[in-house]
Amino acid sequence: MFSIVPRDLKFFDLFEEIAELLSRGAQAFVDLLSDYGNREQHLLVIRQFEHDADAVAHRTYDRLDRTFITPFEREDIHSLMRRMDDVMDGIDAASKRLILYEIAAPKDWLLQQADILRRATRCVQQAMPGLRTVRRPDRIRNHLMELHDLENQGDDIHHAAVAELYAGAGDPIEVMKWKEIYDLTERAIDRCEDIADVLERLLLKSA
Repeated sequence: MFSIVPRDLKFFDLFEEIAELLSRGAQAFVDLLSDYGNREQHLLVIRQFEHDADAVAHRTYDRLDRTFITPFEREDIHSLMRRMDDVMDGIDAASKRLILYEIAAPKDWLLQQADILRRATRCVQQAMPGLRTVRRPDRIRNHLMELHDLENQGDDIHHAAVAELYAGAGDPIEVMKWKEIYDLTERAIDRCEDIADVLERLLLKSA
């Protein structure tokens, strides 16, 4: 139904802004692992992306409190933004653990996880502009399918990584360190699929 009170379309800008930060943050995580000798510098870049993502999330929540008519239901806007912020938090947490735990070198499984995460965040970024024309679901659905597929690939990699970790029967402290890093990275990938679930819900409500 037409309303004489316009919807606040600034939310779309905020979604796209944080989605770009996720994509850049995931790429920075890949860069950290690929250029591990300079990991401290790469961590600083990731930390800045995390601060910027937090700022976007806070601006979104503040706008929700001040906006009368929103483009989607408030709980969906809050849920979408929270899940995107969670992805960036996961990238930041996994990156910091590598430094704090004095990991000598990244394992191949983590490199594979990071690549899945990079692809998933890129997919999220590509999907976000479709929210502006949500009644044309074809602009989003292909990205949602890809996100679900990437999450499945991420699960397979995570299971294999943890299985190898336990099978190695190495230093239990090292096993604990790596298990946490794998889990944090996997959680970030899972949150990308959660984003897909929110987008799917928005498509259904707008149908």
